[in-house]
Amino acid sequence: MQKYLIAALFLMTSLCLHAEDMARGNAIFQQLIKAQMARDYDAFVADGTLELKAALSKSQFDASSELMTKRCAVGYDLTPLGELKQKGYEIYLYRLRFKDGSDDMLGTLTLKDGKVAGIYFK
Repeated sequence: MQKYLIAALFLMTSLCLHAEDMARGNAIFQQLIKAQMARDYDAFVADGTLELKAALSKSQFDASSELMTKRCAVGYDLTPLGELKQKGYEIYLYRLRFKDGSDDMLGTLTLKDGKVAGIYFK
């Protein structure tokens, strides 16, 4: 009986930690989308790694913001699909479903040590 109780406590702790990770990832992802919709480069890279800041120029950000603003202007629903860990990175996956019925987008958020290392839409 005691080993079942220990196993149950371990599972509950594990689920709580997973939920906290997903909640943190969701909040960051939504902040990044808002920054992109507002075309606010500084807010977008504020929590980024040095590598992200070096790789993403303002003109690249502006071009991607133009595309995303057009797609998101009609409204969208954001669905977290899950998270994985790879080579020291936390990767969060999202589905963006647009209210105009156009094709969905897959969004990925990559974090390294709590900083945004990348965001990608396909």
